[in-house]
Amino acid sequence: MEEKEKNKKKKKKQKHQHPNDQTTKQPSSSSDFSFKPSSDVKGLRFGGQFIVKSFTIRRARPLELLRLLSLPPPPPPSDHHLKPPFPSTTAYLPTNFTILAHHAWNTLTLGLGTKKSKVVIFVFESESMKAAVERVWPPEIPLGEVNRKLIRGQIGSDMARFKFRKGCITFYVYAVRRVGNTGFGCADDLRRILEYVVELKDFLDHTAMLAMPNQRSINYAPPVAMAH
Repeated sequence: MEEKEKNKKKKKKQKHQHPNDQTTKQPSSSSDFSFKPSSDVKGLRFGGQFIVKSFTIRRARPLELLRLLSLPPPPPPSDHHLKPPFPSTTAYLPTNFTILAHHAWNTLTLGLGTKKSKVVIFVFESESMKAAVERVWPPEIPLGEVNRKLIRGQIGSDMARFKFRKGCITFYVYAVRRVGNTGFGCADDLRRILEYVVELKDFLDHTAMLAMPNQRSINYAPPVAMAH
């Protein structure tokens, strides 16, 4: 009897593990990242919620990425030659339209519509590669176009994909390098981002899914000057 109960518990644990779950083991070196041609790497997944493909995401500002990862803003640079955090990284966040559309869709479908939003982070192997790509990538794009334009459209590149579910936000992290290159030039940045995402707490509900621990929203607002 005891052996049967143990086997049942093991089966239950296996069912709860998501096949794309990357939180159990972090790559120990750049050679452990599973790179594939951009045409073969897995893209965003939508299940049966096809309406979500029309929802849009926008390119994040550098400070928004830090806030999303629950990191403090960098100190004011005393040296203009200092690089900003994660200089080879580009992130796309849900637009205000998408946040409202998710809420409306969930209400109209009496709770059947998904509340989950998607965040897509690209870590390039160099700053020059990021700069070249950002010149042709749109600042805002429907989720349904991401696979075709940002992933499959990255011809001549290899990618490694990581997926994390954090409550109402699903994080997709892609490492991007040129075809034929070995290793990954910004492996430290990629590893740090993966660690920060793993450490994030779940975003519990739709109305607060983009709220950070110390603020209401990740929408960046410059500090207001106060008169003394």
